[in-house]
Amino acid sequence: MDMITIHNLKKYYTNPVIGRGSKKPVVKALDGVDLTIARGKFTAIIGASGSGKTTLLNMMGGLDMPTEGEVIVDGINLSSLREEELAVFRRKKTGFIFQNYNLVPTLTVEENILFPLDLDGAAPDMRFLEEITELLGLADKLEHYPDMLSGGQQQRVAIARALAAKPPVILADEPTGNLDSRNGQNVAGLLKMTAEIYHRTLVMVTHNPELAQMTDRVIRMRDGRITESQVMPC
Repeated sequence: MDMITIHNLKKYYTNPVIGRGSKKPVVKALDGVDLTIARGKFTAIIGASGSGKTTLLNMMGGLDMPTEGEVIVDGINLSSLREEELAVFRRKKTGFIFQNYNLVPTLTVEENILFPLDLDGAAPDMRFLEEITELLGLADKLEHYPDMLSGGQQQRVAIARALAAKPPVILADEPTGNLDSRNGQNVAGLLKMTAEIYHRTLVMVTHNPELAQMTDRVIRMRDGRITESQVMPC
């Protein structure tokens, strides 16, 4: 069974420059996307700015709703959920990793990692926390604050936070965008490793074709459509 199934997904916006000579009254961020993503695989979505890749990722995570079509994640049709149910879905089913880390500066590394669990009122699995922080090289940083860490270390905290609640889907939006090439490669390698070890379905938006080559599958987008889907050699 596929983890994510998308049918005829469309997202249209009214062009904000209407009335100033615009020839496109509607912006088609997504224009009829059909896609399935296999359970437990690491998929990259790549394309130029404005190609629709981040909009597609947001749809998978229930952060935005389509103009038309449907998104089914782990058997749940997101279009059938109310806002409160979408919030529960996001907490239970998805872990998000963003380019800007989104760490809380007044919380320690450990507190940042456990923050989603605190919001949900869930008890943390401390053995699992120990395991993932050891794997990500954070075991000796748990009492540090974000401003005491390098960019690469902060992104590792963001990865640990996304894993902490054990969601089946991890969504990463340009997770290496603020890192140099070496740290970017390291973070992409850690994402691949954690996806394999914990059998998570991981979808990463990136503009970097070299990082995309590290994944199981590369999806290329242009003008709101998928132009190519390539399974990478093992």
